[in-house]
Amino acid sequence: MTSTIDASATAHEIASQPELWRSVAADEAGGRAIIGSGRALYAGCGTSAFMAQAIAQLREQAGVGEADAAFASEAASRPYDHLVAISRSATTTEVLDLLARRGDVAERVGVTAVDGEIAARFDGLLTHTVRMLAADERSVVQTRFPTTLLALVRRALGDGRDLAEHGRQALAAPLPSLDGVEHFVFLASGWRLGLANEAALKLREMAQVWSESHLALDYRHGPIAVAGTRSLVFVFGSPPTGLLGDLRSTGATVWAEADLDPLAQLVVAQRLGLDLCRRGGLDPDHPRGLHRSVILDEDA
Repeated sequence: MTSTIDASATAHEIASQPELWRSVAADEAGGRAIIGSGRALYAGCGTSAFMAQAIAQLREQAGVGEADAAFASEAASRPYDHLVAISRSATTTEVLDLLARRGDVAERVGVTAVDGEIAARFDGLLTHTVRMLAADERSVVQTRFPTTLLALVRRALGDGRDLAEHGRQALAAPLPSLDGVEHFVFLASGWRLGLANEAALKLREMAQVWSESHLALDYRHGPIAVAGTRSLVFVFGSPPTGLLGDLRSTGATVWAEADLDPLAQLVVAQRLGLDLCRRGGLDPDHPRGLHRSVILDEDA
């Protein structure tokens, strides 16, 4: 018998990612609009802010130009040529406020999963909107919208890797053992840190567990002191030399599958969150205290 969690919107949305990643390869115009030119700022809230971190680093790494990433509520006021605001719902207060403040930026691009009347204010603050309607989600928890955005950006930057195939492998990959585990750590370097931050957030949102994320090389500068036999340490990308041995010496369970693309590794982390949700008897579509969009009361 299919469990309620297996039939959840979240489970369906996680499973749909490989085909969505393949489909965005055709959206060349959307990818170019997000990449832009000149000095750029990528901003969002929560999951979107973590995707902004990854995109900004990938763009600079590709030689397009300087790029910053920020939480929309804390974005710097320095000059930019290109601003990309990421908001699945197009209604997040902090993102709308940022766009209203930064009318001085020549190119203001919004990325959203909605259209119509709900997106009217968002669209009115932009010079261009990239709509990813097929990647919208019923679940409060974001999974396929942010990963499909990152697949689009990577394609636009010339990454020809078959992400869809890696995504299918991630859906079939065995999950690490969770016996006795109650502490979850995600490590990464470079642009992948945004993915590690997102993975830790997914577990907190979906399963209400103790999760954290760190730069891989910085983990031994203090945070490793908390690792032990109740810890699972999940490494995005290729681990730095010597790190795996140091992790295992703590007694922690270590997951490191460097042959799997980091975006697909995030799918494994999403599945891990869903499995923990199942074990805890929680609703993956409607996590405690969360809503699809944070809309702040201006009078509060």
